[in-house]
Amino acid sequence: MTLLTAPSASPSVPEVSADERAARLIEAGSAWGARIGADPTTAQLTYRVSGEGEGSVASSIRAGKHTFLVDEPGALAGDDVAASPVEYALGALISCQIVVYRLYAQGLGIEVDDIRIDAEADLDARRLFGIDETVRAGFSDVRLTITITGPESDERYQQLREVVDAHCPVLDLFANPTPVSAVVRTA
Repeated sequence: MTLLTAPSASPSVPEVSADERAARLIEAGSAWGARIGADPTTAQLTYRVSGEGEGSVASSIRAGKHTFLVDEPGALAGDDVAASPVEYALGALISCQIVVYRLYAQGLGIEVDDIRIDAEADLDARRLFGIDETVRAGFSDVRLTITITGPESDERYQQLREVVDAHCPVLDLFANPTPVSAVVRTA
């Protein structure tokens, strides 16, 4: 049996002022705009992530220089040492939304003091366990509650939401079919 690696202390995110955040967003947007303007092929990105099984049903995932654990609760044969795959999926959606909210708020001149997003999703486990092949294996519904603090009107924040929803890569993954191919190899 492989023992699970002990989770390391969570990295802390440095505090940044609103002015520092604005400068970083402007710099990143300008740099990407110039890069893509000079060579549109630089907009095509490929992400690589790998994972290996650990413990009962956990996975150790490596994404670039980052490593994190994914597990399941005991009721799903896990050791409950980390968030589940579907919780990470919702976390990816939330974090991508926050990035895109900040990016487009800056670009559109909409002041956002703080943002919090809560996600809730429904999953019917009958497909997972082979009990009912007619239900969807993934989420049947995802609900986001976006709480924004700042001086703008509700109308401006709704306009921002529409722009964010049209440009958020992870929301696009949830909302639209994405081709997936898989190859099984034996070692």
